[in-house]
Amino acid sequence: MEVILLERVAKLGNMGDVVRVKDGFARNFLLPRNKALRANADNKARFEGMKAELEKQSLERKGEAGKVAAKVDGKSYTIIRQSSETGQLYGSVSSRDIAALISSDGVTVSRAQVELNAPIKALGQYKVPLGLHPDIDVSVTVIVARSEAEAERIARGEDVTVRASVAEDAEAEAEAARQRAEALFDAESEEAQADEADAKKNEEA
Repeated sequence: MEVILLERVAKLGNMGDVVRVKDGFARNFLLPRNKALRANADNKARFEGMKAELEKQSLERKGEAGKVAAKVDGKSYTIIRQSSETGQLYGSVSSRDIAALISSDGVTVSRAQVELNAPIKALGQYKVPLGLHPDIDVSVTVIVARSEAEAERIARGEDVTVRASVAEDAEAEAEAARQRAEALFDAESEEAQADEADAKKNEEA
């Protein structure tokens, strides 16, 4: 499908450009978000009439986005979640979670502006871009940890997870130790019973 861009879209074009995109991308993203119009004669004429107003709105949004960017660019945010020893989260961290966290810090960021390709499903440190405005590149760091202390370790570059094989080895070793302890207890119990039996025989004699 050919569309007319109503604003600059990264890796696609600038405002007013007529570009060919996949139908699904146009129908599911560009058109419903008012980032583009279908490239037909009526819309081309319509765009010419809208161009000055669109440019004005873009400048206003850029100014507002610049204020938000100055407050959040490069900042680090911590999200506390429960996980397995191997670092897999019991659930996930979504763009909605990140938007809510940033917004709680005194700025307004919508879920749609958090450019997270897929939900975060493991502990770690992630660089997350924010689409505040087509002409402004900004990102934040999101640290997903089980505690604030662990978040500090992750920020220092430490690996706080246990590899699956290590976890399994530790579990196997613990089981072996338990079995050895039980065997030792049983042996001591049998020895004590034998001693008691010998003592009774001696008394009877």
